[in-house]
Amino acid sequence: MAEFRYQGVTLAGKPLRGTILAPNRLAARKKIDEIVAEHRVRVQALHKRVHFVYKVRRPGNQKIIDGEITAYTPEEVRESLVRMGYQIVQIRRNFFRPKLGVPQKEVVVFIRLCADLLREQFPYDEILTMLASDMENPRLRETVMEIHKDLKMGKEGRQVFLKHADVLGKFTVYMLSIASTSGNMAEIYENTAKFLERSSEFKKAIRSTLFMPAFVVLAAIGALVFYVMYIFPKIAGMLLKYNIAVPPMTAATMQVSEFFQNNIIWVMLAFLSPIIATVAYFRSEKGRVVWHRILISIPVIGKLIYKTSLEVFARVFHALYSGSGENIEVIKISSEACGNRYIEKQIKDIVIPSMLRDGRGLSDSMELSAVFPKNVIYTLRSGEESGTLREAMLRLANFYEKETSHKMGRVVDVINLIVSIFISVLIVGITLISSEVGFVSPNMPGTEMRGR
Repeated sequence: MAEFRYQGVTLAGKPLRGTILAPNRLAARKKIDEIVAEHRVRVQALHKRVHFVYKVRRPGNQKIIDGEITAYTPEEVRESLVRMGYQIVQIRRNFFRPKLGVPQKEVVVFIRLCADLLREQFPYDEILTMLASDMENPRLRETVMEIHKDLKMGKEGRQVFLKHADVLGKFTVYMLSIASTSGNMAEIYENTAKFLERSSEFKKAIRSTLFMPAFVVLAAIGALVFYVMYIFPKIAGMLLKYNIAVPPMTAATMQVSEFFQNNIIWVMLAFLSPIIATVAYFRSEKGRVVWHRILISIPVIGKLIYKTSLEVFARVFHALYSGSGENIEVIKISSEACGNRYIEKQIKDIVIPSMLRDGRGLSDSMELSAVFPKNVIYTLRSGEESGTLREAMLRLANFYEKETSHKMGRVVDVINLIVSIFISVLIVGITLISSEVGFVSPNMPGTEMRGR
């Protein structure tokens, strides 16, 4: 997420300044409007924190020093460099700075190393400095250095980590922000590392399982398109030349080939338009909720994704819950961290209002949302009655961790089976069409045209 700074004045005329996190300027404006409506202040300026490239030199030295810095305005960069004793040569905004991706594997390694070093009693400040100096990925290195700098400036852990959710992942930044203010940092990093390692192993198994089948599927589809668009027109020309009747499957395929060749643009539009429209819809806020609801309804795979989301919810809740009554903020943060927009929406729209408006307990409100299974409701109800809600959440998290670990192998096997069946059907179809052409024969003199 990007960081924005707003400046303005209160009703009393006092200067006001603050920062917010938002994916873009439009979303930042919406948050500012909410602040203005709630606190009755007047916001005069909104600046995004961006990258600036500068060229400076020391007084009495002609050597040019290049560098890059993040700031809200060029004036801030100028003032900062002047305070450091530099003479300004040039300052400009870096518009063409590509955002390189960070492989999940590198994030997992970073969290694992942090967990191991914390267990060895290394200071967190020293850990970040040491790991940042050894990182090869420039974006991850920059992220760690910025986290280090913000923490040293005394910023709140949640504010520091949440703006890097696009790099580290939403679950990771929530857990790290919790760790920064807790007394058991090593334990939280260890649990986070275990979850990320398990998730990474599952994704690796899926990729390795799908790589060769995906290649074969693409090759088979390419062969089918080549057969229909190139081979069959040649066959059709030959058969028409000699006035030969053809079998029904071959005739139908020739008609399809002719239709595609005569209407290729319309066919491409008809094929691509629904795909583009569907992708655009699922990328919207409402569409993501619908997509995540569909996702957890898919047989076998959906159950695994669903239970993984429940595990994350329970683990974050356990890490945050203080035991002092029903902590609404804890429930809200846990729902955001679970990674499923549908579950998050049900919790925010049903569970939290039910607790605040109707005074229901957590387990009763969760039962109304219809997204939590009965074993979760029973476990939480027992925890509420005995005053061990936090421990109940930990038991649920550990239970789903073991269950998802055991089911990952089965999911990989099911995916492999489905892909294999699809490839087999495709190959059988091509083979049937090809073999039927072999039964075509020219008409004998004195006989009626017929296809064998």
